[in-house]
Amino acid sequence: TLTSHDLFFFVGNIFVVSLSIADLVVAVYPYPLILSAIFHNGWTMGNVHCQISGFLMGLSVIGSIFNITAIAINRYCYICHSLRYDKLFNLKNTCCYLCLTWILTVVAIVPNFFVGSLQYDPRIYSCTFAQTVSTSYTITVVVVHFIVPLSVVTFCYLRIWILVIQVKHRVRQDCKQKLRATDIRNFLTMFVVFVLFAVCWGPLNFIGLAVSINPSKVQPHIPEWLFVLSYFMAYFNSCLNAVIYGLLNQNFRKEYKRILLTLWSPRLLFIDVSKGGTEGIKSKHSPAITTNNNHAEIHL
Repeated sequence: TLTSHDLFFFVGNIFVVSLSIADLVVAVYPYPLILSAIFHNGWTMGNVHCQISGFLMGLSVIGSIFNITAIAINRYCYICHSLRYDKLFNLKNTCCYLCLTWILTVVAIVPNFFVGSLQYDPRIYSCTFAQTVSTSYTITVVVVHFIVPLSVVTFCYLRIWILVIQVKHRVRQDCKQKLRATDIRNFLTMFVVFVLFAVCWGPLNFIGLAVSINPSKVQPHIPEWLFVLSYFMAYFNSCLNAVIYGLLNQNFRKEYKRILLTLWSPRLLFIDVSKGGTEGIKSKHSPAITTNNNHAEIHL
């Protein structure tokens, strides 16, 4: 039987893996086609590949923001509503939440085929969402796929930060209470992922929102370099999460180092595999949230 903190690690990892898959989708199909378009100075793969590329690009983008939202809600429930967490995020419910996340992602992209908004844009050498096809649809996309999810994530992390500050205040009053720095770093990792996603995708979404509100007046005044820069900032976000994990998470740094050493010397792989079984048995998880008269610990 999984304990509460074991369940949290398992559920949290599911959504992180799901987020990683969303980031990898663009590298498998759309990015190679973009490189081909750059080399040929135009799209040569036909409309079918254009539509598939645009669909997968949207799947990656919306899948990322929806998974980031799911991660934030998961951490909010675990930290701020710990007594109900086991019921809200048991294994069955978690699988349902994960499936719902991707179903909503697909449902959010399908209308593009009816509106005809997946088109090749020569400025960025890729088939993507055309912001000028439908004013009302572009506004809906920005609000539903960007502003609403980021508002939910902001609320969740603000509530967590408030609790962290309250615990720190109690720690200062009672020297027996403690808040571990390693737990704060684990929380900060996903918080930074959220912030960078908002920073990278914010300019493109706000440009689209401004253009859709008043296309005739706004679009001619937006420099092409600004539009291109905002798009490539958004594309670059898919590469950032792995860097963030490596910089802020010690476990990821160890794994990156092990992978690099294995590539340099493949025989080390067999040594690590033989050690993996014993190290896995020895490792133990620390308690998640414990609050009583003696101490208060938060695992974020």
